[in-house]
Amino acid sequence: MPTTAALTRYADLPALIGLMEGDEKHSVAAHSTLDVLWVLYDRVLAVAPETADDPTRDRFLLSKGHGPAAFYAVLAAKGFLDVSALRGWTTFDSRLGHHPDRVLVPGAEIGSGSLGHGLPLALGTALGLRAQGLRRPDGAEPRTVVLIGDGELDEGSNHEAIAAAGRLGVGSLTTVVIDNGSALHGWPGGIARRFETEGWATREVHGRDHDALQEAFTRPWGARPLAVVARVRPTA
Repeated sequence: MPTTAALTRYADLPALIGLMEGDEKHSVAAHSTLDVLWVLYDRVLAVAPETADDPTRDRFLLSKGHGPAAFYAVLAAKGFLDVSALRGWTTFDSRLGHHPDRVLVPGAEIGSGSLGHGLPLALGTALGLRAQGLRRPDGAEPRTVVLIGDGELDEGSNHEAIAAAGRLGVGSLTTVVIDNGSALHGWPGGIARRFETEGWATREVHGRDHDALQEAFTRPWGARPLAVVARVRPTA
């Protein structure tokens, strides 16, 4: 196993996830997020271990926190966590639980795992940053990115947040929806259409294509909030 300093490759992630053994009931949820998480932390987000407490940093919120193994692996690969912390995860004295705890996990912005909480919290975060008038060193407004599952869109709290964000023009907010076909109800016209109806910019992309993901996250989208629908196989 390479040292933390050397863990800057996507290819290292399966070995890191392999360190987290035990009674993990949401491995499918974790693996479905792996590529999106890597692209965000490796190519998109303006945040690093040394800037994790900087008020002007970008924020990433994992709403899909009931499957955190991939998130922990990426945090370790990028130096937020020591690799040794992955061993014995979810045990009594481990800081890494089945749901991330923002008090215990460096780099975690929220405690998460319960469906429907992450997007409303991300909207509040983005509005709070806007109210403070904070700017990154490059002059841009700090970005807030939240990752949710398609099944979470069955929760009413998300519908309220989607509507409010579109009407308030929160352009610093990005929602990534992992679409693995797990939603019970769906939406007429598809997930992207749900966001478009409320005034969001939308992009649909293959959830394993790193270059396509990067382009979807970084191509200018104007003053509207952005929704990126990342499609993965239902079994992935």
